[in-house]
Amino acid sequence: MKYAPLRMLAVTLILAGSQGVHAGGLFVTVDLAKGEAVDVNLTDGSTASVELIDVEESRGNVWHEVNRAAVVLKVNGVEVTIESGMYRLPQTVGGVQVDCPVTRAVQDHSHIDWWTLEKDARLRIWPGDSPWITDGTFVYPVRQEWFASQTWFTNEPVSVRPDGKLYYHSGLDIGGAEGLVDVLAATDARIVSLGTDVLPGHEMDSPVEPRYDVIYLLDERGWYYRYSHLQSFVEGLKLGDRVAMGQQIGTLGKEGASGGWSHLHFEIKSRQPSGRWGTLDSYAFLWQAYLQQYSPNVIAVARPGHVIFAGESVQHDATRSWTSADHIASYEWTFSDGTTAVGPTPMHAYEKPGAYRETLKVTDSDGNVDYDFVRVTVYDPTHPDRTPAALHAAFSPTFDIHAGTPVAFKVRAFQTTHGEETWDFGDGSDTVTAQSDGNVDPRNKNGYAVTTHRYKKPGDYLVHVKRIDEHGHTAEDRLHVRVQP
Repeated sequence: MKYAPLRMLAVTLILAGSQGVHAGGLFVTVDLAKGEAVDVNLTDGSTASVELIDVEESRGNVWHEVNRAAVVLKVNGVEVTIESGMYRLPQTVGGVQVDCPVTRAVQDHSHIDWWTLEKDARLRIWPGDSPWITDGTFVYPVRQEWFASQTWFTNEPVSVRPDGKLYYHSGLDIGGAEGLVDVLAATDARIVSLGTDVLPGHEMDSPVEPRYDVIYLLDERGWYYRYSHLQSFVEGLKLGDRVAMGQQIGTLGKEGASGGWSHLHFEIKSRQPSGRWGTLDSYAFLWQAYLQQYSPNVIAVARPGHVIFAGESVQHDATRSWTSADHIASYEWTFSDGTTAVGPTPMHAYEKPGAYRETLKVTDSDGNVDYDFVRVTVYDPTHPDRTPAALHAAFSPTFDIHAGTPVAFKVRAFQTTHGEETWDFGDGSDTVTAQSDGNVDPRNKNGYAVTTHRYKKPGDYLVHVKRIDEHGHTAEDRLHVRVQP
């Protein structure tokens, strides 16, 4: 059977009489140079005046990465500074909502141009009372709890590449337990690439890059969705099939160019103001969808991670946390060296190299509690080319755990084959040791060490796993397990 190309039910519009691109969403995208001011016609027919006054950027000492980027804007006469990417949600200013997906310094320092930005900063603007994506058209693309495992989101610096540039993460990497997490269609769409096969009409002038572990979907907004590193596809899927929002399309894995850690790489591509395909930051869409699907009372956010030299300090930041209650009443931090702090933005010094996970506990004004963990990678300044050993841990199931439910815990070490992992399940039970393969073969199907644990009573349990490398440095990961009554 021959399939007609889907070109498109939604179209990319250059809005007449104003600057900006409306690429099928509820927002308008504009790329601006410093000092440039434009009037933007929004999707509800209103107009916003926007000026890019300046771009602020700071860099780290280890990789010289852009670890903070922000834009100084004037929006409808109101001046504001908005931080770019890095788990930030759109901000209301001047009666509209604005975010900044990327700035030029990040793109110029990136080993690949994911965003196709041609000016100094990219902005997205929504009407003041608009959802970020149309209600009822989008779901969280994995069947697991928010931040159940490690993530790499929205321009986080990941690693140095051989050319000296950096891999700044485009799209969203959602960590999970290999082979145990359902991957879902985020929206109603058509399968335009399944493994190495591509639907006719989508081989050229599209962002499709086929690979054996990848599925591409195309929705009616004209957006392409990439799902990478899948362990398997759902049996019976065919090229050209339409899939329904929330339908399982595969199982989370570590295939392809995953680096050996199990996760879903989820990325949307759309037409950008440059006229080319570029990454469409989807963090706000996933956030909105998760809240609508699962109705959490509070979400702790301690991310993004940090990369420093031993002897330096980090300012931790919990201000991205959220509650449906009146306010967050307390922020409590527990650090890997045993010290503690309170408040949303404490400073903490790191004296010894290693890969640490720090614990944030937030409590809202209704008494609801949530936890998150932040990655701190500490390099030895006397060996700056030595990447610290690290761990990735995950568990399944993450929902509907009760007393006696068997929970699978998986862990894998990276950058070391020395030693073994030690698990503390946070319930007073004896520690358990395991030994993963050290990622010698990233696609080794037995690369993760697997342990099963059963909790005896309801509660919030903070799980810790660590491994000591050949240099005596700690690699650790942490998980939050909720056991229901």
